[in-house]
Amino acid sequence: MTATSATAVRVRARTGGPKEDGPNLLEHLAGWTLVVVLAMLVTQAGLL
Repeated sequence: MTATSATAVRVRARTGGPKEDGPNLLEHLAGWTLVVVLAMLVTQAGLL
């Protein structure tokens, strides 16, 4: 590996995307709650 490529790897800029630690339990729970509520609304409205 050359000095230039080693420097480029170390100086990789963060772009504000998701972090490497992944979503926590609260985010999973909120997501599944949203899925269930949406499914209930769709079936109650007769769209399915």
